[in-house]
Amino acid sequence: MSIILSNTTGLNSQGGLILIIYVVLIGGMFYLLSRPQKKEQKRIQAMLAELAIGDTILTTSGFYGVVIDIAEDADTVIVEFGNNKNCRIPMQKSAIVQAEKPGAVSETK
Repeated sequence: MSIILSNTTGLNSQGGLILIIYVVLIGGMFYLLSRPQKKEQKRIQAMLAELAIGDTILTTSGFYGVVIDIAEDADTVIVEFGNNKNCRIPMQKSAIVQAEKPGAVSETK
């Protein structure tokens, strides 16, 4: 009888160890998958913090424009699109995907 009890406790401890290994592996995979997203969010936040008047931007809708003014609330910018000086649109900073300083060489990913 004691042999049967010792075998079942041995299986339970091995099963618990395997479960712990699986949990650690799955947690590690989620961490590795979330790192690129966090890195991209930091890059975008840094880009928006350095945004200045005269920068050329690309919006989420695919329009290129030039920043004309940054509003006091710091979440809104006024962007001029194209050569038409009458096309100035206020928009949120969160709609900006890419920004380039005037005269700067564009980076390729």
